[in-house]
Amino acid sequence: MIKGFIKIFLKKAFFIKRYKTKRLYKRVLPVNELFTDRWEKAKFLGFGEGTSIYDSSIVIGNVTVGKNTWIGPFTLLDGSGGLEIGSNCSISAGVQIYSHDSVQWAISGGKNAYEYASVTIGDNCYVGPNVIISKGVTIGSGTIIGANSFVNRSFPENSKIGGNPAKSI
Repeated sequence: MIKGFIKIFLKKAFFIKRYKTKRLYKRVLPVNELFTDRWEKAKFLGFGEGTSIYDSSIVIGNVTVGKNTWIGPFTLLDGSGGLEIGSNCSISAGVQIYSHDSVQWAISGGKNAYEYASVTIGDNCYVGPNVIISKGVTIGSGTIIGANSFVNRSFPENSKIGGNPAKSI
């Protein structure tokens, strides 16, 4: 009896929340995103005021994020070697930012250690969908990174970059 009641209650809550989200914001989200608060998750992680991060985002290690930054769904923020993202940034869906790699470990048969190097993204940056940023990269403030780019070197402020590997455009 109770199991059936809980099932009906949860189903009704899901449909109400999904309908309300569609009506108010004209979007339909995965179930977990309907029942989580992106701003609460950011606050829990110690990110700056007004920053939001989707529940589907993975956060590893030491990651700091400034104020009013939007971190989209299905992102990976690897701070195992240190990761700093500034204020007023847009980190689009599917972005992966790495501060370590296991290349030397893998090709040495596990004899060599993982390599770590911090990543810094300045204020007011736009990182397009599905961008990959590798360890040791610094992105200057005001930079725009085009979708599907692979960033394996640093760029100064106000750069417009894209491609694989990324270059100034």
